[in-house]
Amino acid sequence: MTTTSQGARAPELIGSAREIDLDIVIPVYNEQAEIASSIMLLRARMDELAQNGFTPSWQIVIADNASTDLTWELAGALVREHPATVRAMRIPEKGRGRALKLAWGASRARVVAYMDVDLSTDIGQIPELVQPILTGRADLAFGSRLLPDSDVERCLKREFISRAYNLMLRTYLGVSFHDAQCGFKALSAEAAAVLLPRIEDNEWFFDTELLVRAERLGLASAEIPVRWREDTGSTVHIVDTVRKDIAGMRRLRREARMEQGGTGGSAPAAGFMGTGRTVDAR
Repeated sequence: MTTTSQGARAPELIGSAREIDLDIVIPVYNEQAEIASSIMLLRARMDELAQNGFTPSWQIVIADNASTDLTWELAGALVREHPATVRAMRIPEKGRGRALKLAWGASRARVVAYMDVDLSTDIGQIPELVQPILTGRADLAFGSRLLPDSDVERCLKREFISRAYNLMLRTYLGVSFHDAQCGFKALSAEAAAVLLPRIEDNEWFFDTELLVRAERLGLASAEIPVRWREDTGSTVHIVDTVRKDIAGMRRLRREARMEQGGTGGSAPAAGFMGTGRTVDAR
């Protein structure tokens, strides 16, 4: 591996970024049991969507953040088998947020998106996610498991934690969106260029910080109800994640207070769709 100007090891790449409509990033860590089947299913579903009229050019990007099993070797095999539609990046440090920053930052696509490797969200909703951005109606789109039209199956414990967390966001940070942490998000290349340098978190709070900063900068968003099924094999450590999420919320609230006390708040981002409004995703 090469090194960056700061001395950190640079990502290892297999395949090249192309000027296309859509990059779908799949962040992975020690997913040797699931990566091949998930990528093949996603490829097949994208081909099926194309046959039904969803025709943007696309590529799947496997973002391996420091796996210690055979995930990277399997990712390489997938790229070699499907070089036109799959490429891979190996990030030498852990952190989903870090993986998304680097994968999105290296993209040459008009729209960058991500899905969790377990494909908990219905792949068939990818057009609903990216069309508002491709058609210029939104800068950012994201799935929500907490809208009235969402169809969600998960255990009561995770349902309670999710609702409590998002209620805290709405009351503590004053945001308008309903679900910060659904692993189903997309944004325009222009929005990514503005947002990514501003996001400090490199782990699970990345999703929340992305949406908070987008709203504060006045980007137009499309929050869509999703069909979502819980992955019972999830390895997320809830207690540690909650602790870091609370720390992240405190940091963003302190930042907002400092801005309000000094300059009157964040200036709207020039060149975007609106002033933080939510648009109709249809």
